[in-house]
Amino acid sequence: MRIISGTYKSRKIIAPKNLPVRPTTDMAKESLFNILNNWYYFNEIKVLDLFAGTGNISLEFASRGTQDILAVDQYNGCIQFINKTANELDLGIDTIKANVFSFLETHQGAYDVIFADPPYDFSEEQFLNIATLVFQHQLLSNKGTLIIEHSEQTDLSNHPDFTQSKRYGGCFFSFFEIS
Repeated sequence: MRIISGTYKSRKIIAPKNLPVRPTTDMAKESLFNILNNWYYFNEIKVLDLFAGTGNISLEFASRGTQDILAVDQYNGCIQFINKTANELDLGIDTIKANVFSFLETHQGAYDVIFADPPYDFSEEQFLNIATLVFQHQLLSNKGTLIIEHSEQTDLSNHPDFTQSKRYGGCFFSFFEIS
């Protein structure tokens, strides 16, 4: 995996093989950030990265100038890797080791971009529950966007705050906004 743009453009990040992750592909990540680049000034937004894994998405935001990033993952190895990489690159990424569903139930704050990359084998109900909890607990700013990555077997278009879905190879991003 590599950082696509910003201060650390083209920097390769090599995660340990023992992490339980499936990083977003470079092609899909580049396409997603091309969209977000038209919607936001990265240095002015607050980002929440759920199921952060290797921190691939958090690192991309940080490289592009985002200062306020919180990465959440339940695996200690993932949190340690994100912290180590962020420290090596002097990027201010905060981390929390927590079950994402428990975190969403209790966390307070509002984010401009919330990115969730749960395991693809989650049930459709689990995917939809992420969106439901984000909106129930008002975790998005007024002009904020929730993005959930998933496979083509998952259809999230029946959620009331769903706006669109984009496909990049075998990766799908579903977008949600306050309606």
